[in-house]
Amino acid sequence: QVQLVESGGGLVQAGGSLRLSCAASESTFSISAMGWYRQAPGKQRELVALVTSGTSTKYADSVKGRFTISRDNAKGTVDLQMNSLKPEDTAVYYCYATVVTATWAVDPYWGQGTQVTVSS
Repeated sequence: QVQLVESGGGLVQAGGSLRLSCAASESTFSISAMGWYRQAPGKQRELVALVTSGTSTKYADSVKGRFTISRDNAKGTVDLQMNSLKPEDTAVYYCYATVVTATWAVDPYWGQGTQVTVSS
């Protein structure tokens, strides 16, 4: 069972920056993709950014050019640098990881979520 522990959320003014960090609790050799999702009140959870065990990345169109995802495979961490924040970025941000099991299944794991609030 992999646990994902997030840190770095908070309150920031529009145009400001925040950095989110997520660390996996156990051995990381079986972790495939890692990334971040977010969920705003009354909306569905959506992908923000994802990085594979290699270097491939995927970003939501709404954050391209403003957010940068980075991953340290040796440490089992994934960070999200968020610049030029907008009020519409306000949401609970969830760390996400997929783990390949001994039977080659792929299991998803989620962090507990961290609140990001951007004031106008």
